[in-house]
Amino acid sequence: MTGKSGLGKQAEAGGMTMGRVLTSSAGLALACLLAAGTISAGAAVEIGDKADKAFGMWRHPENGSHIELYKCGEGLCAKLAKLEDGQKTDDKNPNPALRTRPLAGLVIMNGAKKTASNMWSGAIYSRADGYTYAGTITVRTGDLLDLKGCTMAVFCKTVTWTRVQEAAGVVPAMKQ
Repeated sequence: MTGKSGLGKQAEAGGMTMGRVLTSSAGLALACLLAAGTISAGAAVEIGDKADKAFGMWRHPENGSHIELYKCGEGLCAKLAKLEDGQKTDDKNPNPALRTRPLAGLVIMNGAKKTASNMWSGAIYSRADGYTYAGTITVRTGDLLDLKGCTMAVFCKTVTWTRVQEAAGVVPAMKQ
């Protein structure tokens, strides 16, 4: 016996040795797996990259405030970083005990979850009325995102935030 199986003899008769058959089959299978893996890995990177473009400093168009979106654990958090409209305390809050708390640094979204390739979802606090709403942040481009707040899932409002461009030599705020 030469150590070749029947398959090897059949393959050898066709001009290939068993090693070549296995190598050719394994190579084809490996190429298919790599191609599939490359496509999947590329999609995963695209999903992560698009949603992660939400992190940074954003300007609210209605009141000029700056909101910092930052990574917190596996989620996204948001806090009021700079106020432009004169509202210094949470005076619109329906809870009288919270009406004197300062707005600067107030976390308005905590632990939002990535729910799509370009979207984060979670509860978001509105300083305009002191209520918390179901919210989504949808990254449109690297410099635009939509914030949508809904109550009872049918009454929604969407505003488009623009990224705040950092001035040269300015160090961004530290993340919590």
